[in-house]
Amino acid sequence: MSDRDGGDRQADRHGDRIDQLLSALQDENEALRDHAAASLGQMGLEALPRLIGLLADEDAVVREAATSAIVRIGPAAVQELIEAVQDDSWAVREQAASALGKLKDPRGVEPLIRALKDKDGAVRSSAVWALERIGDSRAVPGLVEALMDGTLREDAARVLKKIGDVRAVEALIEGLLGPNWMVRRHAAEALGKIGDPRGVAPLIEALKDEDWLVRRNAAESLARLGDRRAVASLVPLLEDENGMVQETVEGALASLGWKPTESR
Repeated sequence: MSDRDGGDRQADRHGDRIDQLLSALQDENEALRDHAAASLGQMGLEALPRLIGLLADEDAVVREAATSAIVRIGPAAVQELIEAVQDDSWAVREQAASALGKLKDPRGVEPLIRALKDKDGAVRSSAVWALERIGDSRAVPGLVEALMDGTLREDAARVLKKIGDVRAVEALIEGLLGPNWMVRRHAAEALGKIGDPRGVAPLIEALKDEDWLVRRNAAESLARLGDRRAVASLVPLLEDENGMVQETVEGALASLGWKPTESR
């Protein structure tokens, strides 16, 4: 038998082993799936294309198991995952984004930022989660923009706070003072959730905004920040034309220790 024939047989056996493990990855037994994921991860790039294919499986358990195996392959899988974030299947895009987050490889940041605008909400949420795991400040502008997405708003604000980059607060302040009323609304809310004292002055300024929800969100955020410098600017809004603004301001002033007996 020639060396070539021996190599072919070894390759066939290796291929059979991959087939067996891929089948086990779809088994109902969790322990068997975990073992298969670990073994496939050790096999490296040879198993990767077929694992990527399993990310589109209709069974979420199988998709998760395939993701686990890909993550075990390590940094060598990153380029394939970056390509998978643009796959036609939403399930592949979602799991690829998740895997990039678990790998925490900086090469995944830019593709994940683009995924924040994916047409599928599950993919967008997965991208936010992944960017949180990586913690790279390059994501800040994209996350600020994600505050306009109702499905991402809470998570995006949380990640901005966690990243803690100077640019996060600066970008939100810029948005709060900018021309887009929708951005102003969400920036006013996010600054309170992040809790950086640099937000106090621009939030006080935002109490004069023409949009009632910007005023309301600014008042609520000032209450969160707990800075009594805001009291003098909040008091006039007790007579705001909008009832919801009035109600929020009453609560904000109470939390800041203001009493009606104080001068208006």
